[in-house]
Amino acid sequence: MKSESPLEIRRDHLSRLLYATDASAYREFPEGVCFPHCREDIVEVVKYAVKNGVSIIPRGAGTSLAGQVVGSGLVVDVSRYFNRIIEINYEERWARVEPGVVLDVLNREVCKGGLFFGPETSTSNRCCLGGMAGNNSCGSHSLVYGSTRDHILEAKAVLYDGSEVEFGDLSPEEFASKQKLAGAEGDIYRFLARMISDDAVLNGVREEFPDSRVRRRNTGYALDEFIGSRYNVCKLLAGSEGTLAFITELKLSLVDLPPAFNMLLCAHCGSLENAFEANLVALSCSPAAVELMDSNILELSKDNLSQSKNRFFVKGDPAAIVIIELNAASEKDLQGKVFEAEKRLIESGFVYYCSHVTAEDAHRVWALRKAGLGLLSSMEGDTKPVSVIEDTAVAPERLPQYMRDFRELLDEYGLDCVFHAHIGTGELHLRPLLNLKKGDDVALFRDLAKKSALLVKKHKGSLSGEHGDGRLRGEFIPLMYGDFLYGVMRDLKRAFDPEGVFNPGKIVDTPRMNSSLRYVPDVQLPRYDTFFRYDAQGGLLGAIEQCNGSGDCVRSSLFGGTMCPSFRITGDELHSTRGRSNVLRELLSRPLSKKVFDQQEIIDALDLCLSCKGCKSECPSNVDITRYKAEFMQHHYDVAGVPFRSFMIAHMADVQRLGSLVPSLYNFFATNRYTSAFLKRVLKFASQREIPSLSRKSLRALARKRVKIADGDAPVVYLFADEFTNYNEAEVGLEFIRLLEGCGYRVVVPAHCESGRAALSKGMLRRARRLAENNVRALRELVSQETPLVGIEPSAILSFRDEYPDLVSDELRNDAIMLSRNVMLYDEFVMREVENGRIDSSMFTENSLEIKLHGHCHQKSLASAEASARMLSVPVNYHAELLDTGCCGMAGSFGFEKEHYRYSVEIGEQKLLPLVRSFGSDIAVSAPGTSCRQQIREGTGRVALHPVQILARALKSS
Repeated sequence: MKSESPLEIRRDHLSRLLYATDASAYREFPEGVCFPHCREDIVEVVKYAVKNGVSIIPRGAGTSLAGQVVGSGLVVDVSRYFNRIIEINYEERWARVEPGVVLDVLNREVCKGGLFFGPETSTSNRCCLGGMAGNNSCGSHSLVYGSTRDHILEAKAVLYDGSEVEFGDLSPEEFASKQKLAGAEGDIYRFLARMISDDAVLNGVREEFPDSRVRRRNTGYALDEFIGSRYNVCKLLAGSEGTLAFITELKLSLVDLPPAFNMLLCAHCGSLENAFEANLVALSCSPAAVELMDSNILELSKDNLSQSKNRFFVKGDPAAIVIIELNAASEKDLQGKVFEAEKRLIESGFVYYCSHVTAEDAHRVWALRKAGLGLLSSMEGDTKPVSVIEDTAVAPERLPQYMRDFRELLDEYGLDCVFHAHIGTGELHLRPLLNLKKGDDVALFRDLAKKSALLVKKHKGSLSGEHGDGRLRGEFIPLMYGDFLYGVMRDLKRAFDPEGVFNPGKIVDTPRMNSSLRYVPDVQLPRYDTFFRYDAQGGLLGAIEQCNGSGDCVRSSLFGGTMCPSFRITGDELHSTRGRSNVLRELLSRPLSKKVFDQQEIIDALDLCLSCKGCKSECPSNVDITRYKAEFMQHHYDVAGVPFRSFMIAHMADVQRLGSLVPSLYNFFATNRYTSAFLKRVLKFASQREIPSLSRKSLRALARKRVKIADGDAPVVYLFADEFTNYNEAEVGLEFIRLLEGCGYRVVVPAHCESGRAALSKGMLRRARRLAENNVRALRELVSQETPLVGIEPSAILSFRDEYPDLVSDELRNDAIMLSRNVMLYDEFVMREVENGRIDSSMFTENSLEIKLHGHCHQKSLASAEASARMLSVPVNYHAELLDTGCCGMAGSFGFEKEHYRYSVEIGEQKLLPLVRSFGSDIAVSAPGTSCRQQIREGTGRVALHPVQILARALKSS
């Protein structure tokens, strides 16, 4: 059915910039970008392209590693709208989908019937099935499930002339009938008939194509697969990278869910050479998957906020870990397989230790493995592991010798390399360390590619196992197959696409592989004086360039996490971490304005960033858009001035300090219907929002009275009276004081100023720096491990850990670092004391309570909200569930701002607010963030309590 919405085509500079790169090293501005809703839109696009001499580039999630979706044509993004699951047939075990359906979305649905789509990739929570077909993706379990090509039953597509066709298995009679058709479809089948009847082609395929033991064969067009099929053109479409036709629908075979009992054996090896040999031992144990991680990835994971938590299975510092998945139909059979596999591995001498990971924790191991590409991009400096020979595949039996030859190649150039991925199928992602900003390394980039192609040919392997040829490997296909078969492939392309409309320059007639790179070699990029330190990343641009395009930020809210809440409601690339990084990198490297920081394109890209900090931990490359936004905005204010609203928000604590002298008068103006409306108009706040009232007395004033009556011999806890709690919610702070006093502590609020969180959020870094330095000076001699500084508003207290060390002057930096190590969130402190035996469940009620906990974004990103759930479960009959609700959408002032109010509510309505409405009145709702509690109250009418309030009220003495 034709979409009711007109086909959207964007040709503005910002949109073209966003789609000029993928996850590869390439960069080329496209003609424009369009977002089809249906197959009729695709027909329209194809006809438009032919008429106007424009090529079209199909694109899904944009995670291609070989430049498949980079080019000068019109990018057709199917991920945004063209993403329906059309039909699922559980009895016959297949599904029909549009090309923009995300793999994990399909699997969430079909698992209800005990099925799933077998091939999977490390990008499964955002990669599109159309892209998987285009690249013939495989994934970690290809030992069992093969590649995407093996599961495409039928495909509907649009040909170069705009005609719509359906491909699938054909009988000899049907194949003969197809050859009689007029037009493009008949031309294709007539060419294919000639091709498969040509003995020279058949002999060439037998002699030149990879060893049949190589499961992952994805170089060039799959002539061998088509010749062995029932005239099924889907075999050619898979892996064709959108160069033959535009797929509009796929019929995919489904398989049974994996056996119920499974375990991972994580075999620790003292050298990479041992890992290659251990792989052969593992393969003798009938595994479901065998994967590799080398020491580079393991080392980088130590400093990644999310992935460091997934290192629980690593013992010591192995040179490599071989991950072996074993499964069975029963627990007894599984234990037998695990015992036998471990015995063989240890006795082989190639493995010195095996850790066992049960099914409950296996996802954490796979998360670390899947984060490999992003982790590698976080390496410091311009020298990075480069995708150049990262997709070669040989028969596993040849892998040890192949790797010895490869080592010699690296030694020839004096290069280091990173090794990881699908060792069980003979495919390793080999990424040598190169600096593609240097001309010599750009030349070496190509030399390595060519020599590795010859090496793969020597070992009868495939130059591409799953990532495809794209712009990276297409140049070397003649080396792999010879000129004759390469000529056949060129003829195949012309038979399907005589007008050259479909993704030209990929697979055949590919430009030189080291052209059109992201960076112009040997050109000095601008260096900017910054407010934050970016020394480890080589400056601001170096920090931004850590984004490699892997697209972890473009996953749906269905798959948890917090990152990019605005993208999750708009679906617009501009509002993703990757999109914002691309805009910043491009326009700070090649500014369109002499002033640089007045570029409206950057302001537009940053406008809907909620500064949630989700990317700081969830992006494997540690891209921190919150920080880059604040950095840019301060420079922007320096050239354009500070808007009144930003100034007032950054100074709100000053206003509230004055208001606290006469809180009743302040509250009258804040809550009165007429004066409140006037204030909102002046500040450009949404009329629907409530301006927070002041507490009758500040927390500082209340705390001073408490100190006088507290036990002078009790251990001291220094409480940070953040500006939100101090003025607006003093009663929350007071309950925390009562809690700690009831547990035997003396609480002192030391002299300090506001945290600077509001100034940080608005990018007023000069003010934030002054406040940070004042706090460091005030607290450095006071706070220690024995007497920590504890805070109850996550965004405020975590500023000490996150921003302060990189914001204060050189003189104070060491003090800021030491201070950051001794500041604690309320839950971290309570749980530390629980573990030390100074707080226990006997102090609390034995009544029961069910608690639903929504964690603060900064807490989840920079610490862990799980500590709050554990804290709330200290009373014996209290049970706290940490909700996977992402961002609440309020984000401080963001949800107040008139132009952002709609987005704020939509973000809350994605998960959090509907969930809260569903809870019965007997369930307590808790949220540590003051903004989160306001969003819940205004959006649902429910009052959410701070976790410290719940625990304080559970004290037996309260």
